[in-house]
Amino acid sequence: MYPILFKIGPLTVYSYGAMIALAFLISTYLAQRAAKKIGLSENIIINSALVILFSGIAGARILYVAININSYIENPIEIIMLPHGGLAFYGGAVAAVIAEYIYIKVNKIPVYTFADFIVPYVTLGQAIGRIGCFLNGCCYGRPGPLGALYPTQLYSSFLLICLYCFLRLLQKIKVKQGIVFVSYALLYSAGRFMMEFLRGDNTVYIIGLTFSQFVSVIVFPVSAFLFLRIIANGKNPH
Repeated sequence: MYPILFKIGPLTVYSYGAMIALAFLISTYLAQRAAKKIGLSENIIINSALVILFSGIAGARILYVAININSYIENPIEIIMLPHGGLAFYGGAVAAVIAEYIYIKVNKIPVYTFADFIVPYVTLGQAIGRIGCFLNGCCYGRPGPLGALYPTQLYSSFLLICLYCFLRLLQKIKVKQGIVFVSYALLYSAGRFMMEFLRGDNTVYIIGLTFSQFVSVIVFPVSAFLFLRIIANGKNPH
């Protein structure tokens, strides 16, 4: 693994942080290009990307620390060492959704229209970020048949790229409002549930499930209900 990309004097560039920055730049750039075609301003996209980035990182870090609190009690300085990795996706997702909802409501942007638009680019950002996990050595897998660890970070990245392509396809064929966002929640939760069986870094279990599996078990049926509701009546969920 390569947790440090390079050093220039006192400056250390960590692979995890570098990939998060790259994910932000690429996803924001592609979203900006697409936004012009539907009349959204560049400022809205940039501001939204920043809201999602910072709230997502904060929420993901808080949840990760909470579910691994014993490790951080022994070494509390590590709580602020984000370059070392350690983010829990569902914590970031909840924080980002809440923060972004407030932002788009304040700016009077249709919630579900914007959610459908932005979620593929968030997915792409996740895919790139997972490469940072691989380089950093976090979010690792269990030992496989030959003793080597399953590269779960790369598996996740590949699946997220596939999900990004699928969501972009849904955008192009102009499905009912809300379908793109709900499809993301539905498919991500299912994929994450299965991927957890290969993960080797889980320390918290709830009723025999890892924390992420437990959350996925909640997210999946809720998403399935919303998906069927949208398909059945074609109206925006309330």
